Amino acid sequence: MNYQDLADLIFPDAKPIQYYEEKYPERNLPEGAIVTRYAPSPTGRMHIGGLYQALIAIAVSKKTNGVFFLRIEDTDQKREVENGITEIVSSLQEFGMGPDEGQISETEEIGNYGPYKQSVRKDIYQAYAKYLIEQGKAYPCFCSPEELEEMRQKQEAAKIRPGYYGVWAKYRNLSVEDAIQKIKNGEQYIIRFRSPGNEERKIKHKDIIKGNVDFPENDQDIVIIKADGLPTYHFAHAVDDHLMRTTHVIRGDEWLSSVPLHLQLFQEMGFKTPKYAHISPIMKNDNGNKRKLSKRKDPEASVCYYSEEGIPPEAVKEYLLNIANSTFENWRRANPDKEIDEFDFQLNKMSVSGALFDMVKLLDVSKIVISRYSAEEIYEKSFAWAQKYDPELCEMLKDKEYALKVFGIERGNAKPRKDIAKFRDVKENIIYLYDDKYFAQTHTYEYDKIQDKEEIKKILQMYLEKYFHETDDKQTWFENIKNLAEELGYAKDVKAYKQEPEKWPGHVGDISTVLRVALTARRNTPDMYEIMQIFGKERIEKRFQKAIEVLEK
Repeated sequence: MNYQDLADLIFPDAKPIQYYEEKYPERNLPEGAIVTRYAPSPTGRMHIGGLYQALIAIAVSKKTNGVFFLRIEDTDQKREVENGITEIVSSLQEFGMGPDEGQISETEEIGNYGPYKQSVRKDIYQAYAKYLIEQGKAYPCFCSPEELEEMRQKQEAAKIRPGYYGVWAKYRNLSVEDAIQKIKNGEQYIIRFRSPGNEERKIKHKDIIKGNVDFPENDQDIVIIKADGLPTYHFAHAVDDHLMRTTHVIRGDEWLSSVPLHLQLFQEMGFKTPKYAHISPIMKNDNGNKRKLSKRKDPEASVCYYSEEGIPPEAVKEYLLNIANSTFENWRRANPDKEIDEFDFQLNKMSVSGALFDMVKLLDVSKIVISRYSAEEIYEKSFAWAQKYDPELCEMLKDKEYALKVFGIERGNAKPRKDIAKFRDVKENIIYLYDDKYFAQTHTYEYDKIQDKEEIKKILQMYLEKYFHETDDKQTWFENIKNLAEELGYAKDVKAYKQEPEKWPGHVGDISTVLRVALTARRNTPDMYEIMQIFGKERIEKRFQKAIEVLEK
């Protein structure tokens, strides 16, 4: 009896690997094209680190006219959650990061290198496991969980490296005849890889991000096929990346220590080894200490947080590219109107240690992104968000014609307003422009420098009687406010006031503040001229009257 007999007994129906090598040939792509993948497990809400990884994989594949595919690694079925694949697929789609190939829903996929869900590739893994057994590079192991636990305890007590290797690899040297007999007797077994490695020897490896790293060789006889017939992650990823013709494996650096094993698997199966790029995790500053962003502690770690807050996908992607490549910020400043796909992303310029996540910076990026939207765009996006998350805002935005006027204030000019960082901010930013909401609230009017009640009333009354005309253009309107200031004994020009402040009780800016506060009950608003144009004289009078009533109380 020989290895072939053992392989045929264990996997009688497995096809020869040549069948799969021909079915999934080398890809017909331009020279230098990069094939990358995002290969998550469907075990819960998508983490921002996963989106970061996928964004980087897309950036490097697009740059070279390559392929980005989505593979679902669902062989650990105990950890899988309901609709886990839908969560992954919809998150990528929401961010405009749908794959060129792979899973596009819980049940559908596109592309010629599938199936892209590991749980339905069982026959493929068994074919390659059979091939390794035929070569004497894998074998059945009959250890019970109790035996493995006892072995681990002995290793711990002796203070030696844990694992199934060397003298601890109990079934490594079992004869083919004995193994066949045990299988025929109905004994339970799993399949292990027979490692040719020696821990005393070192391997040198060049990671695209981490640079040159040395490791001890792998000598562990890892499990490659579990008792349920499904593969372990280590074996499945090697088979899949080979057959899907992945050129670059971009993944989290928690897998860096697995590189010796993975390189060994590729070599022993006769596969071309992909290039590896290990990304450092996104970190958070926690009272002066750096730690990984955690879904348990940090709401911003979950991708769904961004849609719930109404932070546009483009803003999140711009921010992530900014922490991935420090050159992105300058590029964006020089190219404000270019698509982010045009940025020349470089894997080797990524930080070797984890980038710090800064929500303040992200919201600054988001303000810039939203400031570029037209009134129509911000209306559509705000309304879509409000329909899901804010019924009151949704009701306010139903009058589209008025909402477009509101969103049009200070938009489309050289310096558009940057007061909205996320759609959750919209209601607070515009609610005072809706009379039913405004008059239903109790306001405190903080006028700043001019505090005298009679003076404030005089400013408001004179402005309406003498200086406000609905047909005025902006320049005429502001000249009229200057004239009002002069008539009341204030400096018409701020510069002149600063040179000789003792000459006047205040300046035109103080008069503007009184008008703005009486009009909106706020000291900071977008352009007052545009607000007055939307309101018209009757609504302005009504608001000034309310401000006067509050003064008289």
